[in-house]
Amino acid sequence: MSSGTLVTLAPTGAESAKEDVPALPVTVEEVVATARDCQALGAAVLHLHVRGTDTRPTLDLPRVREVVTAVRETTDLVVQLSTGGAVTDPADARLAVLDAAPDAASLSLGTVNFGRDVFYNPWDLIVELHTRMQQRGIVPEYEVFDLGQLATLTRLLDRHGLPHGGHVHVDLVMGVPGGMPGSTAALAACLPALPPGATFAATGVGRTSLPVMLAALSAGGHLRVGMEDTLTYAPDEPVRDNAQLVARAAGLARIAQRPPLTPPQARQLLGIPAGAVGTAAQPARS
Repeated sequence: MSSGTLVTLAPTGAESAKEDVPALPVTVEEVVATARDCQALGAAVLHLHVRGTDTRPTLDLPRVREVVTAVRETTDLVVQLSTGGAVTDPADARLAVLDAAPDAASLSLGTVNFGRDVFYNPWDLIVELHTRMQQRGIVPEYEVFDLGQLATLTRLLDRHGLPHGGHVHVDLVMGVPGGMPGSTAALAACLPALPPGATFAATGVGRTSLPVMLAALSAGGHLRVGMEDTLTYAPDEPVRDNAQLVARAAGLARIAQRPPLTPPQARQLLGIPAGAVGTAAQPARS
């Protein structure tokens, strides 16, 4: 069990529209301000979905690079890009975000029903993401939506080796309609299937946010919170902003006597050398 808690902030996501959720950070300035405020409250990792100037989700590489650079200039947070994008994004665009050279990136371990949509993650895409991150010095966070996907992780590591940095970190994404429920029983069922030496965080979607946080802390796990995953702080009480969610997570971590890790401590946990960033793809020589 870690003596501290890694708090990851997922501030925006790809599902909610700015017109429906005015507090959602979508501009570069809003994302940077959110990141700065939430680092001060205890966040150590920033899980980024990028929005374009039209506020819609985008994987446009210049825009992704702009946001990554702005966050790095203002904070010490570990920058973790989503390779999931939106459920409609093609595989080649999802792979291309690694060219922005983040510190870390998400790697979803299987196809899952996502409400009425399908989040498509076939084996070949999983392997391609894993090996490209190895080659470029990017640390993956393995996203698990159901118990069987942990068997996929074991198969992946057996066939293609450990991730860059040598440490396996898993995020249990719980409460997605179509995935595993956000319950203590579901979280407990996953733990024996984690690879030896792995650490885990848990994300509770929607109303499962609070029970999943409590279950994860009790099992020695880490936390991911943010407006990507939940827009309600309590019954009939909308989330005010991401800082409100990070403050609650950090407070619970302190109550559990596992206070939030700093960004340097997060880098040490995840196997990211201090000051290191991923390597952007180099243009092919003619």
